[in-house]
Amino acid sequence: MVGSELKQRRRAGGRSARTAARSRPLDAAVRPVWPGMPGGQYRPLKDEDVLRIHEAALNALEQVGMGSAPASGRAYLTEAGALEGDDGRIRFPRALVEDMLAKASKTVTLCGRDPQFDLDLQGNKVHFGTAGAAVHIVEPETGNYRNPNVQDLYDAARIVQRLDNVHFFQRPLVCREFADPQELDLNTVYAACAGTTKHIGTSFTEATNVHRCVKLLHEIAGGEDAWRARPFVSNSNCFVVPPLTFAEESCEVMEACIHAGMPVLLLSAGQAGATAPAPIATAVVQAVAECLAGVVYVNAVKPGHPAVFGTWPFVSDLRTGAMSGGSGEQALLSAACAQMHKFYGLPGGAAAGIADSKLPDMQAGWEQGISNVMAGLSGLNMVYEAVGMHASLLGFCMESLVLGNDMLGQVLRCVRGVEVKDEYVDIDVIRSVVLDGPGHYLGHDQTLQLMQSEYVYPELANRSSPKEWEELGKPRLLNTAAERVRSILSQEAHQIDPATDTSLRAAFPLADLARS
Repeated sequence: MVGSELKQRRRAGGRSARTAARSRPLDAAVRPVWPGMPGGQYRPLKDEDVLRIHEAALNALEQVGMGSAPASGRAYLTEAGALEGDDGRIRFPRALVEDMLAKASKTVTLCGRDPQFDLDLQGNKVHFGTAGAAVHIVEPETGNYRNPNVQDLYDAARIVQRLDNVHFFQRPLVCREFADPQELDLNTVYAACAGTTKHIGTSFTEATNVHRCVKLLHEIAGGEDAWRARPFVSNSNCFVVPPLTFAEESCEVMEACIHAGMPVLLLSAGQAGATAPAPIATAVVQAVAECLAGVVYVNAVKPGHPAVFGTWPFVSDLRTGAMSGGSGEQALLSAACAQMHKFYGLPGGAAAGIADSKLPDMQAGWEQGISNVMAGLSGLNMVYEAVGMHASLLGFCMESLVLGNDMLGQVLRCVRGVEVKDEYVDIDVIRSVVLDGPGHYLGHDQTLQLMQSEYVYPELANRSSPKEWEELGKPRLLNTAAERVRSILSQEAHQIDPATDTSLRAAFPLADLARS
């Protein structure tokens, strides 16, 4: 009995030591996955299909055009060469679109407040992050949905700050305690900046709010010049109301952000079968046309201003009309959009990782995993809504956020692919193990050397045997995730220095944030 207990302790101790070794942060040079790894291995569209979609999008802009441009937008667009018809719609000659594509910035870097978190959006480099406008917080322990507040936004940002595989923080929820739109926008920007030094995306409810929020950002950055040199917040802008209609207030917000030096995400979010055509290919056509109109708009205001080509077509469950963000069709849409971004040579973004499931369960796992893998393999530069989103974007879950970091580690390993090096196809190692050695590779130098750099180990997922799992007290994944959330939030993580925070509070109506 004593011998068997001793063996068990030794086995557990060895396992604990190995787990502790794997838990230590790795140097960037040896990490198996990292932000900005190149994808592009998966291409759902043939080259001729890409050209057909491009031609159809140009035809839509030339023949149908865009409705409801604000007066300022009509002035910018017509001065650039767009045509305003008697029906009030703005039509875009294809020569104008091509000229503006030539002026558009092809090399966009979305800055973090900390430069280590800068996002280089060239080529097929892939980055995953949050996004959305959830109106509920999901509490998986009780199954309840409740109204989110600014503390939840701050906490989500603090968690993202600690998640290696979540590369940026776009506001994933709406702080519902604010009745005044300016207070909502100010506190959204403040809470996000207080929680993370990664790149931040946010929206503004009105153009008049942009100036004051940018003043707050100047204070955080250390002055307007410092902000303009490294703008660490971008504007997520739903500048269209599909199909093919400008959103007037959002366009005015976009203009204000461009003048303020803030990068813009040109977001077209039609829903196939509802506000976009039902065929997947035609939904892509409409999204591309709308975003091309955005490219013309942005470059008419300021040529070369940094903008992300944000084709975000969503999917309807045509039996009910409800959104189905976790569907295979959604994954195909996002991957096809990535191909169109590459065709234009523009930095692009789309949505993936949305769960229709109401809780972080098996359904959520396959919905989030499938679409994130396909988005990553397609080389999508910015994968928005990749983690934390449930109930077709109506709910945001902190536990799902930390679980998603594990999931994205596996996704990124798929994106990295298989590296075939000379030393890997040299059979000397096989020969020595099979003919001269122990008949296995467990202790081989090559295995030990590649243990950390070639393989990704989940932080929360449990890979133990049933016996080991029982010895560990039968941990449940959601409980482990909840403990991880508590652990992160129990640590000091306010990312604005005290002196600046005090001056901000004197100048702006900012909410108090609990830091533990």
